[in-house]
Amino acid sequence: MKRQANIACPQASFAWVGLLRSLTVLVLVFIFAPTASAHPQKGEAIGFLNGFRHPISGLDHVLAMVAVGLWGAQLGSPSIWLLPVAFPMVMAVGGMLGLMGVPLPGVEYGIALSAILLGAAVMFEVRPPLGIAAALVGFFAIFHGHAHGTELPAGQSALLYSMGFVIATGCLHGLGIAIGTLHRWPWGQKFLRVAGALVSMGGLFFMWRAVA
Repeated sequence: MKRQANIACPQASFAWVGLLRSLTVLVLVFIFAPTASAHPQKGEAIGFLNGFRHPISGLDHVLAMVAVGLWGAQLGSPSIWLLPVAFPMVMAVGGMLGLMGVPLPGVEYGIALSAILLGAAVMFEVRPPLGIAAALVGFFAIFHGHAHGTELPAGQSALLYSMGFVIATGCLHGLGIAIGTLHRWPWGQKFLRVAGALVSMGGLFFMWRAVA
């Protein structure tokens, strides 16, 4: 019975991830509905696809978002679903600020630093209190969201564009979680630490580019 309960626990966690990601999209709809009405409703499908492509077309975004999933999987429940849900919800706020033209200094530095620190957290398997881990992830999510929001193509729906980049972010988190399940084996733990080191190295590269 005890073994069956352990098997059911990861399945329940993944169910919560799916449910809460759906709620995230709904929250985003309510947040961006007024903004969306201010834009011409042209190329709506293109707007969604552009939003979906935006996170996955930038390696700096990909590294940080996958690292969130890796770290959550390392930490286990409830971090495995809380961190990947906290990131897109706070990112939606950052995206709204970007769409509204509210300036946020140091966006490129914040994105690069997110990859450095989140990668280091995976590499060293850092286990802070849940609130601190969620706060760190949420802090970096603002920079990623702002970058997405400020790059809305002219004449496209802000609502669908925003839904696109939130869904893409959830997919990248899911990829990180899937890879992070290797943590249950000793060789997988070493693999994740190497992956965290690579993420940090990538972040250092983007930091160098931002400073140069």
